[in-house]
Amino acid sequence: MTSATRSRWTAADIPDQTGRRVVVTGANSGLGAAAARELSARGASVVLACRNVEKGEQAKGWMNGDVTVRRLDLADLASVREFAHATGTVDVLINNAGVMAVPKSRTADKFEMQFGTNFLGHFALTGLLLPRVTDRVVTLSSGAHHLGRIVLDDLNWERRRYQRWLAYGQSKLADLMFAYELARRLEAAGSPVRSLAAHPGYAATELQSHTGTFQDRVMGVLNRIVAQGAAEGALPELYAATMPDADNGQYYGPDGIGEVRGSPRLVGSSRASKDGAVAARLWDAAVELTGVPFEVSRGEA
Repeated sequence: MTSATRSRWTAADIPDQTGRRVVVTGANSGLGAAAARELSARGASVVLACRNVEKGEQAKGWMNGDVTVRRLDLADLASVREFAHATGTVDVLINNAGVMAVPKSRTADKFEMQFGTNFLGHFALTGLLLPRVTDRVVTLSSGAHHLGRIVLDDLNWERRRYQRWLAYGQSKLADLMFAYELARRLEAAGSPVRSLAAHPGYAATELQSHTGTFQDRVMGVLNRIVAQGAAEGALPELYAATMPDADNGQYYGPDGIGEVRGSPRLVGSSRASKDGAVAARLWDAAVELTGVPFEVSRGEA
């Protein structure tokens, strides 16, 4: 039984992070800011990788310790490359940033916004940084991955009628499949680096306020009635990022009913998320789309 299967693991249980360097994407608000705050409080040197640097600086003001703000726009591969090029050794990369159920739009590289930001941006970032990652990569998925379907011949919704929630589900399924596939490739290469995934359950963050529809108001009400706070929602990714018993290929989420809220524990995922053949094809498609020659070798450490 791992620590995460026992009740009430909290941020107070995070081991000392002194001497460790952590990059957290989307750390200017919500889950990313909550995770970064706890990591810096435990002694980690934390890089807030944010599209909006001004908001990142505001978030930094609520944190103690060694915290740096740097610009990273996951919806622009040029920004991803610039960020990665200027980043040295990293102990932990937390692929936290994301957009949810936004109106149909395109990234700077003409990818569907949710697939491009949530998955392709993080895929490219991880591929570029992996030779300098010493410990682990944590990628955020969602319970919405159960809605997702990987349509390999139309990943960017160019032929299908766009459906924002199905597009979100595809992006989060892709994130989870990526975490699993990276874990398989790291293990096969004999690398000591670990790849893990996590989901926050239902956490009240700014993520629920950008659909551009009446759903913003509905989710605002649900945030007050059902959701847990960002600090609680960040616990699964913090567990995955810091605990010694969090192992390669594992997936963490809340332990409450329906995995909506609660303390972090190992959780299951959909059958589709475990399809290694589709994951390998998705990986190849991501390499082609991003132009990042993502190779996993024993040298990552």
